[in-house]
Amino acid sequence: MIDLGISKIALIGAVALIVIGPEKLPRLARTVGTLLGKAQRYVNDVKQEVNRSMELDEFKKMKESVEDAARDVENSIRTGASDFEKSWSETTGSTSSDALPGFEAFPEYRNPKKKWRLKRGATPQWFKARSGIRTKAQSGAARVARFRPQPSRKA
Repeated sequence: MIDLGISKIALIGAVALIVIGPEKLPRLARTVGTLLGKAQRYVNDVKQEVNRSMELDEFKKMKESVEDAARDVENSIRTGASDFEKSWSETTGSTSSDALPGFEAFPEYRNPKKKWRLKRGATPQWFKARSGIRTKAQSGAARVARFRPQPSRKA
């Protein structure tokens, strides 16, 4: 690149001092410094973007190779499973759906009851009452109203 020694930098500074003047030289130096900083940041951003795009291409290639391997494994598993099902049906003499007529693969969904949060297993009511476990749900306002002291009636 450019070979700048101390003597050359001093010569450039002296010429700039004479041409620009001592009043404007600090402002010009600040402006040049900020412009150089912006240029360096821009170059770094471009380098990072190029690196990201290169990594992205590598990841795409890696993803394709992994997907191909996964497809191969899936195909081999399917062929193995179909071969096993064929041999199983030949040995048992029936299909898998006829083997267990009353068997369901998934249980039927039941909606939970209204007070499912209040039920605490098989804990007896007398134990809940003694230990202070609530058996009825109340909102915060209802709880405050329940325990608020009643105003005395003057008759």
